[in-house]
Amino acid sequence: MPPQMIRLGLATLALLASAPYAVAEEMPALPDSVANAMAQASPQEMAEYRRKLAEYQAARAPVDAYWNSIAEKRRGRNAKRRAGQAITLDDYVLTQPPVYSGPKKPVDPSAPERPPRKALPMVPDLIQAAVEQFQFSPQRPASDAEFKRVYAQVAASAGLTREQAVRVYSFETGGNGNYDMQSGYRGPGTRPISTAIGYNQLLTTNSVELFAEQGDAILKALQAKAATLSGAARKAMDGKIIVVGKMVAFAKSVPDTWSEHEKLADTDKGWALHAMVLDIDVGPHLQTHKLLTSVIFAKQKGYSKPLTAAELEMMNLTGDGTGLDMVTMPQAMREQVPTANFFQSGGYERNPVASRNNTVAKLLAVTDQRMDFNSNKPGAIELAGAF
Repeated sequence: MPPQMIRLGLATLALLASAPYAVAEEMPALPDSVANAMAQASPQEMAEYRRKLAEYQAARAPVDAYWNSIAEKRRGRNAKRRAGQAITLDDYVLTQPPVYSGPKKPVDPSAPERPPRKALPMVPDLIQAAVEQFQFSPQRPASDAEFKRVYAQVAASAGLTREQAVRVYSFETGGNGNYDMQSGYRGPGTRPISTAIGYNQLLTTNSVELFAEQGDAILKALQAKAATLSGAARKAMDGKIIVVGKMVAFAKSVPDTWSEHEKLADTDKGWALHAMVLDIDVGPHLQTHKLLTSVIFAKQKGYSKPLTAAELEMMNLTGDGTGLDMVTMPQAMREQVPTANFFQSGGYERNPVASRNNTVAKLLAVTDQRMDFNSNKPGAIELAGAF
């Protein structure tokens, strides 16, 4: 599950906006690093900053109040589910979020300069990391058709249906994506917009988490395949199993939480694990488990009906817990509950699909429509034929 965004309460924001910064004896001592940074800003600059900050906070107050109520309702639903109580319309915010049109958040002139953001790794970077960190280069397929064939075999044997796999692929890749497709990358001269790669668009953190949680199952599948091989092919597979075992151990070296896996994912070794989405033997398992874990999660939570591809995509996009919240909702509630209930404010504001299709019913409907359209494209047809 993606981590929850930490927010200051409105009362705290108001307190910070009106705090008497000019009265030194009322403020705690500042660390030297902060004091030195503040010394670079003049009193006039700080006064202007505080004035603009107060204006910004006042303008944002209704928006923040809305998103605070979203978070409060979410906590209430989680508590009711733990207690085995039914969820009703009263457990959701039923109004649409206010649109913020006020001033931009001012920049604190006393804040230390932020270091430049680390560039997103691309496929060559991931492969290089695997070579450097594990002395191993992913075994890439001869063609995308080969990867589709192996993926279809793994997915079907694990219990995913052709409809689920093909329609999620159609939504995530536009119906024509290759196994090494990276989100936003359109060829030389362009940069990716995320680390998401492949048919189900796994992020680096997804790969680390899957190695930690499903690594033993992946190793078992590789060992079963090794038993069918001989000669050079057997030797190569045995070497791959050793490498994957080391990767699994690395992923398990931290507590099994998204935040800890996210830290590992942003290291060279984490990049090396993500490179395995390209491997013909490991990649199909990672892609399969990305969806299969959602199916298993729904069953464990008592949802026995088969997930439609659109419902599975909601869990794939928003995380299992949040997605299941939408999936288990009756149709009558889906038509009334705003999609904002399942997002953080920043994610919602950056997601035009969710904000335009602003109820659960509308979001599921537009997801199905995109799947319908993209399922007729060559890549989707080829994947369907592989099942």
